[in-house]
Amino acid sequence: MSSSKLNNTRSQIQVLGDYLNNHILGQQMLISRMMIAFLCDGHLLVEGAPGLAKTRAVKALAEGLEGEFQRIQFTPDLLPSDLTGTDVYHPQDGSFSFQSGPLFNHIIVADEINRAPAKVQSALLESMEERQITVGGKSYPLPELFFVMATQNPIEHEGTYPLPEAQLDRFLLKINIGYPSIATESKIMQQVRMETLGDCQALQMHSNLPLSQKTIFQARKQILNLHMAEPVEAYITQLVNATRQPALFSDELAGWIQYGASPRASLAFDRCSRALAWLDNRDYVSAEDVQQLAHEIFRHRVLLSYQAELQGITIDRVIDELLRQVAVA
Repeated sequence: MSSSKLNNTRSQIQVLGDYLNNHILGQQMLISRMMIAFLCDGHLLVEGAPGLAKTRAVKALAEGLEGEFQRIQFTPDLLPSDLTGTDVYHPQDGSFSFQSGPLFNHIIVADEINRAPAKVQSALLESMEERQITVGGKSYPLPELFFVMATQNPIEHEGTYPLPEAQLDRFLLKINIGYPSIATESKIMQQVRMETLGDCQALQMHSNLPLSQKTIFQARKQILNLHMAEPVEAYITQLVNATRQPALFSDELAGWIQYGASPRASLAFDRCSRALAWLDNRDYVSAEDVQQLAHEIFRHRVLLSYQAELQGITIDRVIDELLRQVAVA
């Protein structure tokens, strides 16, 4: 691939990133990880209090792309067919036709995914994994461009159905987001006031938006071709293996970790670290890229022991210790 084509694709993606950062204030981590998950053809799980621009961020992403956006509010009375669609019976001729559900869109927000029962969660997670939906014994492919951002509210647990660890593993990344600074919150108030008055035309200011789906697929291919040296690859495997055999590194880690990360963690490191380097205008992956992504990749894949929970040890502290213990090759 020519250098000019590579740089042109990257510059177009960076325009989208600039648009998102101008449109969503105070959530740089959310935007960064959302872009990485999207460019890696994965899905994102976001945990944060209400009102932190989670839905606004992914809606802005959809506005910057050629694609359809759909928000699904997960509730206890939701049925799998409310997501997937269903076969509709036509009594006049005794035939059935498939009526597609909201999952047949390009960008999906699954709001408060842990408020729906297991059957509904499974319907969503199956579509994420298989990229197809089966209804009435027939399978229907989802769009090639398909991205799910699911949200969870950490402050309310009553009436929720927590996702099992095996299902959480299907999300490429999990991030926790917090409140903006005082200065940023003042800017948010000004921005919302301007939007209400109709004075904010952020998308119109970016003439290169919305991006074509072809550009996204080109970016994904370039990311996969980015160079990763053998020592960096070895560092990834050592880091993941440390979650499975923590006793090799310290008794403390061995007491904290009950189950280690699956091979999906290694695949996530391989792909996401390339995307992070690519977005940073580099043609190689460094160990620092791997370290920057460790919390988002391990947070929902490493299961803490009962002993660690009793001691008040958080998963982020365990990941910090893993990064300290595992040496860079």
